[in-house]
Parts: sequence; C-alpha cells; structure tokens
Amino acid sequence: MSSAAKQLQSLAGIAGEANTSTDPQTLGAYAIDGRLPGVLVRPSSAEEIAEILRCCAADKLAVIPTAGATKLRIGAPPARYDVALVTTRLDKIPAYDPGDLTVSAEAGARLSDLLALLTEKRQMLPLAPPFLNQASVGGTVASGVDSALRHRYGTVRDFLLGIEFVTGDAIRAKSGGRVVKNVAGYDLHKLFIGSLGTLGVITRVNFKTFPVPEASGGFLASFANESGALELLRRIRHSPLRVTTLDVLNPALAALFASRTPSTAPDAPLPGSWLCGSSWAVAASFDGSDAALRRTTSELEGMAGEAGANATTLLAEDARPSLWVRIREWIPLLLDASPAATIVRVSALPTQLGEILGAAQLSGDRNELPVAILLRAVGVAYVAFLPGQSDEQTVGRLARAAGEVAEAAAAAKGFSFIAWCPPELKGQVSLWGKERADISLMRKVKQVFDPENVLSPGRYIGGL
Repeated sequence: MSSAAKQLQSLAGIAGEANTSTDPQTLGAYAIDGRLPGVLVRPSSAEEIAEILRCCAADKLAVIPTAGATKLRIGAPPARYDVALVTTRLDKIPAYDPGDLTVSAEAGARLSDLLALLTEKRQMLPLAPPFLNQASVGGTVASGVDSALRHRYGTVRDFLLGIEFVTGDAIRAKSGGRVVKNVAGYDLHKLFIGSLGTLGVITRVNFKTFPVPEASGGFLASFANESGALELLRRIRHSPLRVTTLDVLNPALAALFASRTPSTAPDAPLPGSWLCGSSWAVAASFDGSDAALRRTTSELEGMAGEAGANATTLLAEDARPSLWVRIREWIPLLLDASPAATIVRVSALPTQLGEILGAAQLSGDRNELPVAILLRAVGVAYVAFLPGQSDEQTVGRLARAAGEVAEAAAAAKGFSFIAWCPPELKGQVSLWGKERADISLMRKVKQVFDPENVLSPGRYIGGL
C-alpha cells in the first residue's frame, strides 16, 4: 500500500471516508504556490482534529489548516505539505449573548453568516476583510488581514476575547474567555492572529460585538496630487471628528475601481463619475445621529476645501456600496487585474507615509511597473505593483521594486511585508524583509506549541 493510501486509510478512520480525499481535482482547490497536499481531511469536531494531529505527528506529516482557502497565497511556500485539514464542518455559532455583546463561532463558520446573524439583533463585528463572502472565522484570525474598519475599531486583536485550539502535539487548549471582563492569564490567543496556522488549529473563536450605528454617511474628496490628500488626512486626524473609515486611493487604484468589478462581489455596481484615473481620492465613512452626520459632512467639506480639493461628493446611501465593496474587496480585484500582482503591506507612523508613497511611485516608474496604492490613515499603506505579464524578466523587476519599498519603509523606521505575489517571486526575496530581532523568541514559542513542526512548516517568518 502506498504512503498516500495509508494516510487516507488512517484519516478516513477518524473523519469518515466521505470526508477524506486524494482526488487531484479536489486537492487542487487547496494548493499553495503550486504545491498540492497528499490527502484532504474534513474533521467535524475538536476531538477529531486532535486525533488527526496525533496521527500526523506520529508519522511526521505536515498539516496545513484551512477552510475557505481564500488566504492560502499569503506567506512563504510550505516546506512540506502532506495533509490539508479543512475545517468547514466546524461551522456552528454555539453561543451568542446580545445582552453581553459577545458571540462564539466555530472556526469553519463563514464570516458572512456570522455577520448576518448579528445584523438581526442590530449588532455588528467590525471585520470586513477581502473575500468576505468566502472567508471563514478562523481563517480571518489566522491570516491577520485587516480592513478599513480598523480606523475606528482597531484590528481583530482589539475585540478578540479568546480562542480554543489544538496544538501540534494534539493538545486541546484555550486562551482568554467568552466575556469582556476576562483578566485571568496571558493573552496567548493573540499570538494566533496572523500566525498562518503555524501554532495550532483554531477550533472556536470568541468576539466582543458592537451595536449597529443609528445612521451612516459617506464622503469623497479628490485631489490633483498626494500632498493635498495627505493634508486632508492630517487635518481629520487632528480634529475631534470620529470617522469610521478613512482611506486614500492613488489615481491608478481609483481608475481600477471605476472600471472593474471584483469577482468576489460580482453584483457590486460600478461607481459613478466621482472616481477617475487622474486624481487622488480620500474616502471617509462616518456614523451617528442625523445631527452628527450633518456636522461631520460640513466639517469634512470645509477641511477638504482648505486642503485644496478639486471636488467633494457626499455619497448617497444607494451609491456607497459601489465604493465600500471595492475598498473591502480591493485585493481580489487587483489579483484579477494582473497575472503577477505583488502587494506590499507597509506600516509606519502616519507622518512618514508620504515619503514611503513617493518612494513607491518612483520605484514603479524605474522598474516600469504600474502602481496602485491604498493608504489607511492609521499608518498602513498597501503598495501594489501590477504588471501585465508574469515572465522571468517581470519577476526580476518586481523583486527590485518590492525591495526598494522595503528599504524605504525601513528608512522610515517602519515595517514591510509582501502579502501577495507570484510564487516565483517568493524564491527571490524575503517576504518579511530582514530577520527580526525577536526571531529567537518566536522560535521558542513555535517549539512549545508545535514541537514536531507539523503545522504549516516554513510558512511564517524565518521559516517557522
């Protein structure tokens, strides 16, 4: 009996024959940078996951957990990939207390289903990641991808109350709790945010929820250059206004938004004439009472005029989704637009982002690469190089451009990470830049949670 057949037989004994597969077409949906697993298994419980990991650890099989498979392109290629552990059968929402503003969801539950349940009680979870309709709850936490809502609510670490998980040596564990006032122990669960499945398999997640705002509004201002857009951001940040989202689009990204619909949201209408490829755009959303909305609109218009805006637009309620959906789904939109889209995430002080944007634009020009930029006012920018082809020469130019952005970020005392790129590029660059000072501590944490190195080996910083 072949090794794949033995693996299939062992895993089928745990999850059932109907929930295991070695079919190449089925496995293809879970490929990572061209690498397919040998076996796919869909457990239905934390107990089954523990048994699967116990079996895989004994045979030194590498396991990569996933559900919606929407973020598998993030991170380095796996050093080994034997088993795709798909958590889609863990799809329940076992606890929801609207009065306490808390909810618990199994890791494989679709994020869109969780948000729909909360909406029924006039509550929300400030998570609006790309691939929203396909993403799972656990995958959203493990990938660490942020959204425009971080401007008002922070990232997932700010409302993640706790998780339950299974370690690489098959130990079921939990960190945090299910209530807001949980102060016991260390916040170990926050280590799992952005860990790419290298520390454990998340089985359940507990969140703090928020009331749905009474009313909301949308505002857009256009500028001839980035200096005007950045000046408006500065004015808003130093004002008493509390906007919900605040993003800047460079002309190339505005043009894509005006002309393309994301494949992940095919029903989203094209924006109106208020987006064009010759202007920088500042997009803001805000909420509150009717009186608060009128005041916010008035002050935004005043600040935009003082910053030199060419035009301002108050977005009607039925027009907002065409823009907000694109801001949410901008990553799949760009991946569809270019066969070798390379997206670099940069974090720095807001005052330093202007220099980094300038360096990114120059790098694109030097390397003959179109550049689309999305800047979030909290100090995060996404720089996307969008070549029209993906040959060897193009990959070389992408490597130079990404390296130049990383150097600009380091010079500004910031950080960079190549979040999405062609597999060929991953062999030429370090996705996370220079080795971090705390890498030895990270290796110790990995050793504690996954002593046999069976969980997503090689996918994270430093080959963890």
